[in-house]
Parts: sequence; structure tokens; C-alpha cells
Amino acid sequence: MSSKSNTFKKLVGCKSLWCSVFAITITSFIVGCSTPPTRGTGYRTSGGSAPASYSSSIANFQAVSWGVLPGWQEDDLTQAWPAWLKSCDVLRKRNSEINWRQVCAQANSVPSRDAQAIRQYFETNFQAYEVRSSANGSDKGLITGYYEPVMNGSLTRTATYAVPLYGLPKTWRGNRPSPGPTREDLMNSGVLRGSEIAWVQDPVAAAFMQIQGSGKVRLEDGRVLRLGFAGTNDQPFKSFAQWLLDRKEITRSQATMQGISAWAKRNPDRVEEMLNANPRFVFFKVLPGNVSADLGPIGALGVPLTSERSIAIDLKAMPLGAPVFLNTSRPLSSQALQKLVMAQDTGKAIVGGVRADYYWGTGDSAGELAGRMKQDGRMWLLLPRK
Repeated sequence: MSSKSNTFKKLVGCKSLWCSVFAITITSFIVGCSTPPTRGTGYRTSGGSAPASYSSSIANFQAVSWGVLPGWQEDDLTQAWPAWLKSCDVLRKRNSEINWRQVCAQANSVPSRDAQAIRQYFETNFQAYEVRSSANGSDKGLITGYYEPVMNGSLTRTATYAVPLYGLPKTWRGNRPSPGPTREDLMNSGVLRGSEIAWVQDPVAAAFMQIQGSGKVRLEDGRVLRLGFAGTNDQPFKSFAQWLLDRKEITRSQATMQGISAWAKRNPDRVEEMLNANPRFVFFKVLPGNVSADLGPIGALGVPLTSERSIAIDLKAMPLGAPVFLNTSRPLSSQALQKLVMAQDTGKAIVGGVRADYYWGTGDSAGELAGRMKQDGRMWLLLPRK
């Protein structure tokens, strides 16, 4: 479901949309909670078929040659191509200050398994722009990660699965209070009774799913229930990571998804107290049964996210749906991560001109990577030449 000025800040000071919820080095409440604008948000170019400069309200862009992009020649662009075609499905239908229609029409004739043909398509039809922050002129920013959780669960409460995931309360439909009761009040009021969608085992994992804003529940009969974001109680976000830090229950290095889960296992009788430190509560909805379980969650662009090829960005910085070349490193390492990705998601916790939340995919392995990702990075925005 995104997002951080750094993994730690997201954990302790999230202000998202989907991160309106917590922000562990993982996403920001990102995915699919807002309807993106159909036009640009103040992007300005210097004119011409391939302008030398381009700007938005919080970022500046300078045209560069393709040779400047580290790892551009080595990236397997066949892996990015399906994500770009998903962007085109939306961009070609929109009125925009940027001419996406022509480049998206030309994409139809590009062989999807020919990396060199795809590279030639981008180099011929797009101009690469180095992204810099308007605030300080830096070309470096924070790259964090998010993922889609998968948990085992049941459609009915059992001895094993006793933690509910809720849809919007029936009494709120058409008459939702704003703000609604806090998480603690909701859990004690009985308002949520009858709104249970599924039951899972771990209350902290359920809270992390709220932070992501979407997820999957693997049922005992083998079916997979896909849950999407349905709304919140409109309460402000307060980080339970910060709550733990303030009480010296964890160290800063432990303010990660993994560190918080470990604390909860050591202190099961205090888990509800910790979770109630965040008054915000997220509701889910069941996605249609014909949605493939292999597809990623729906991002703000309205298309399924692609593992390791989708990012969330600040809409004030760059247009939703655009191709972006990313130069960063893998979590807790100096190993280069240099890839063409698509800006298909956003969230209020993702703030800044050089800022991205990298979608790692679905499940525990993706969660391990997302939960530890807090890397420096650079970005190049790709825009049609005309």
C-alpha cells in the first residue's frame, strides 16, 4: 500500500496518505488512495522539441546526454518495458501538458523482448533530465522501499487467526464522521463489529499491512484474498516507532519493521498499548476476484505496480506515470541498483524533488528489503522530445 525523509523519519514522522499511517522504512500509504490530477501541476519548459531545462515547484531538471546515466547501457530494459506499457495505458488517454500520446503510440511497434530496440526507442524519443532539489540544488536524495504484505489468514475467527482486518463500518457508509474515533476508541466501541473482512494471526503484521495500504491474505483453502485501501478514520498519524523510542524501548537502529516486530514478540502484553499510540486507523476492501494474485497492488496512477520497476514520487516534483532512471544501492550495502523505473505511485510522506519509494514486490522477501532500505540516490526524469 510507501514516504520518508529517511527510513527512520518515516517511522517516526510520517505524514502520508497511505503513510498517513506509520511509515516504517516501507511505504507510505501510498498505493491507490488518491485520484491523481489529469493535467500537469505547474511543469515549465524552456520551449523547443527537447528543452534544455525543465522545472516543477520543488525540483529543477537539466538536460543531459544518455552517457551520463550510470548503468543505463547495462540495464535489462525488457524487465522495465511491461511497466512502461502500463503507464502508457493511462497516459495516452489523458490531456496533459506533456505529449505522451505520440511516444506511447510508437511503443506499440517496439519488440518487447529486444532490449536494444527498447533502449533505442527511449534514446530516440525521450530526453533525459538530471533531477535536482529546488531547495538546496543537490542531485542526491533519499530512496526508501515498500512492498505488499502477504499473511496467512481465515474468513472466520479461529484459535490461530484472531486478529481482524476491517472494512469501513456499515454505519459509516454515506455518513462517515470526520474525524472518526481514534484507534483505541474504535477497538473498544463496538462500531467495528460486523465489519471484519478476514482474520490473521499477528496484530503487528496487521498494522504493517495498514501502513502499506494493501496486501494479500492466503486462506486455508489455498485461495488468496486481495485487499485494497478503503479509507481511514481521518485521525492524524502518530508513529508508534517514535513511541517506542521516547520510552527507550528500542534504539534508533532498531526503528525498523524488523526491530519493532522483535520488540512486540518480547512484550506481547504491551502490543495494544503501542498500537494505540497511533490514533489513525485504516480500512480495507476486497478487490475483485478476477484480479490476478500475481499482480502488484494498484498505485496512484491506477495500474498494478511492477516489482522493482515501479516507484512512488512527490507529485510536486514530477509527473505521475513518467519513466525515471534511478541510481542508488541495495539496502545496507554499496551494491549498485541502477534501473529504469516508472513513477506510478505517490503518497504524502514522499516529499522532495529527489525522492522515491522503490516498490520491491510482494511477500516476506520483499518486506525484508523494503524494511531496510534507506539509501542515497540520484534520479533522471525521461520526457518526450516533442
